[in-house]
Order: sequence, then structure tokens, then C-alpha cells
Amino acid sequence: MIGTRKKLSVVSSFILTVSAILIAGSLFFPWWKMVFIAPQYPEGLNIIVFPNKLEGQIDIVNGLNHYIGMANFSEANFPELQYLPYLIGGLAAITLLTALLRKKPVLYGLIGVFAIGGLIGVLDLHSALKKFGTNLSPEAPIKIDPFIPPILGHNTIANFHTTSLFGTGMYLVIAAFLLLLIPLWKDRK
Repeated sequence: MIGTRKKLSVVSSFILTVSAILIAGSLFFPWWKMVFIAPQYPEGLNIIVFPNKLEGQIDIVNGLNHYIGMANFSEANFPELQYLPYLIGGLAAITLLTALLRKKPVLYGLIGVFAIGGLIGVLDLHSALKKFGTNLSPEAPIKIDPFIPPILGHNTIANFHTTSLFGTGMYLVIAAFLLLLIPLWKDRK
């Protein structure tokens, strides 16, 4: 009887397997992006962040950022892109292992790792945005006050309106985390 209390149900194991698939699938979609809109760019410019690369009109954005003294966006400036796919793949593997083991204590540990990893990711992104927005070159042709672009939301710098938002990959990760919580409720005693 005591052993069964610590065992997850088959349905919970299936839910964890779906969670692992969502985590692994998130590797193929953007996790975050910034959209820049201005009168001269009504169609907008994008910086799109995947777990392993940057896409979008990065050269144009870097050319414009030069005028306010901001450092260039590049994959070299984000070393996380080199190892993040491995961390995500490892998280997917641990989630699948948790589904196979069907042990509640392992699920508790997985949820803790997931939450701590998410917090570290948010803090890392905030730190990068702060570095880019506050370390402006004093020799820049256009002088603006230092700023921190938001992780989510809107910001206006000069005549550019920026919007920061999650991409499909991040929504898959959030859904995967929420699925991890279902067995806590479903298999409670």
C-alpha cells in the first residue's frame, strides 16, 4: 500500500510523456522575439530567438542600433545558444524517464528543476537585455537615456515601438510544465 502511494498512474505517465514530447518539440520553434515598428519600417523588423540561433532582420536592426550606441545582436553575444539545446534535450529526457519510472519523488524533483531552470532563463534574458540597453556608447550619434527592453510587453525608443513576446517554442514549454502539474493533483491521496 505504501509503495503505491508513491507511484504515478498510467494516465499520469502518459501525460508526462506528452510533456516530454512538447519540450523536445520546442527546439524547432522560436522561443522569443522582438518586433520593431517605425514610420520607415511599417512592416516591422524582427529579432527571433530560437534555442540555438537568431533569425530576423538582425543586420538592419544592428545598423539602426549603431545610431544609439547599442552593441550588435549576434549569436556570439549569446553563448547560451551553444548549450541551450542540450539542456532542453536533457530536460525532455528526464521528463520521459520520470514517465517511465512513475515515481512521485522523481516528479517532484523534475518540477523543481523545471521551475529553477525557468527562473534562471528569465533572469539571464533580463540580464542580456539590460546589458544591451544600458551599455550605450557615449560616441553614438543619437543620445538617449539608458533603458531595459521588456521581456514581455511594449517599449518606445525614439520613433521605434518595440513589442517583446513569446514564440511558439516557449508556449510549448509552458504547456509542458502545466502538464507536469496534473499528476500532482490527479494522483494525490
